Amino acid sequence: MIDPIRLEVFKHLFSSIADEMGVVLRRTGYSPNIKERRDYSCALFDAQGQMVAQGAHMPVHLGAMPMSVAAALDHFGPDRLRPGDVIMLNNPYRGGTHLPDISLLTPIFVASGELIGFAANRAHHADVGGMSPGSMPLSTELYQEGFVIPPILLYEQGRLNQAVWDLLLANVRTPDERAGDLRAQLASNHIGAARLQQMAGRYGLAEVQAEMAGLLDYAERMTRTLIARLPDGQYRFQDAMDDDGIDAEPAVIAVAITIAGDEAVVDFAGTSPQRRGSINATEAITLSAVYYVFRCLIGLDIPSNSGCLRPITVLTPSGTLVNARKPAAVAAGNVETSQRITDVLLGALAQAAPDHVPAASQGTMNNITIGGWDSARNHAFAYYETIGGGMGARPDRAGADAIHTHMTNTLNTPVEAMEYAYPFRMRRYEVRKESGGAGRFRGGHGIVREMELLSPARVTILSDRRNHAPYGLMGGKPGKSGRNVLSKRSAANHDSLAETDLPGKCSFDVAAGDVVRIETPGGGGWGEFK
Repeated sequence: MIDPIRLEVFKHLFSSIADEMGVVLRRTGYSPNIKERRDYSCALFDAQGQMVAQGAHMPVHLGAMPMSVAAALDHFGPDRLRPGDVIMLNNPYRGGTHLPDISLLTPIFVASGELIGFAANRAHHADVGGMSPGSMPLSTELYQEGFVIPPILLYEQGRLNQAVWDLLLANVRTPDERAGDLRAQLASNHIGAARLQQMAGRYGLAEVQAEMAGLLDYAERMTRTLIARLPDGQYRFQDAMDDDGIDAEPAVIAVAITIAGDEAVVDFAGTSPQRRGSINATEAITLSAVYYVFRCLIGLDIPSNSGCLRPITVLTPSGTLVNARKPAAVAAGNVETSQRITDVLLGALAQAAPDHVPAASQGTMNNITIGGWDSARNHAFAYYETIGGGMGARPDRAGADAIHTHMTNTLNTPVEAMEYAYPFRMRRYEVRKESGGAGRFRGGHGIVREMELLSPARVTILSDRRNHAPYGLMGGKPGKSGRNVLSKRSAANHDSLAETDLPGKCSFDVAAGDVVRIETPGGGGWGEFK
């Protein structure tokens, strides 16, 4: 029998390790994307590759990371791993999400030489090569998106694989920044491994392993309890991506959630086939969204670990938007399609638990990458950011304004940090008034973020909800769709700006003085307005 009080103590011990890993990664990070936006995630795994604890980081990373650890174990086998090893990978078809998200996995051994678990983190690097700065292009195949890393030993028994290090840095636009962020990831895993070894030394290996297993079982029991409280039946919902950036046709995501007792089957049959553009999601991304949605519904202070998925069967038809086949482009699948999968899952579960599910949030991450040569600082730059928007209204209150929601959990890049690091000038950064959907409870308002470029650059925008607005629930109205605008300086009159509406997914060159404005969607309203 597991002592419940002791189990609660160990739950916090394990999660504190993941949280401390995140603090180390942020404080030692080199790029604004890591140290300011906190676009990273950290987690702790057992020796079998099951996630035991996670930090309060990025849902789209954390739900997919178990597949990365599984891919590493499958590739190397636990018997080949040694103390001092560090595995690196980013391949979306081996448990990754998209290429900018590089994962480092550190196997953790105790004094007896036994493998006890893994410290793992995943960080979004602002550039990993590919056809456009920022590695988030309008691509049609994976190889256009950057440097593909299979599971490979970056460190072997404490010794750096210098050839791998040099090869990676030779294929990115900002090698110093990449090296700095990778070293921060190494430091993060180092502290995670040290803390778990200290715990095993204090409590004993058998006790730590038993508590890991107990927490996984406890999360499973609580998830089963949640599912059992939902009415048995099948709940269907579908929504669509605006387009894939290459072809204009919408792409449908459909789901049927079947609740039977304390188990659930999530079936994505009816989803559109994978597309030419980069909105394709891998199976790991889809599992992340399912894990996130059910974990949110539980709503209790229970461990967030692999046990939550045990009662849930997820069916992702191969070759579709939710389980693309290699070499389909996936840059936007991680950031955009993951948000729509979440919207579809919540739309279905709102039928089973109407008093617990919010209306659709903005449903996009509004990704923008800008890269070029910074003449003032005399070096190349690559900037990446996601922009918040409106949160969907909840059954008992309005949605929050100007916030990152669902599969993203980052901060913004502060204006001061952005202008210090990049050749930009922020002209507007404000709440987008009247963008939240009306209803008994109003959807949250979006954001207006407008920047002037001070150097010529290449800009890529990957966004959605420009045509298909975030839905309202229970009679609430949809949120306002987003909008992207480019204002170019007139050759005849430099003070004059000519506005052009941009599509949701586009890539273009800008000159110094041009202005890019992103108006993000509002959240849907909840309930009929009275």
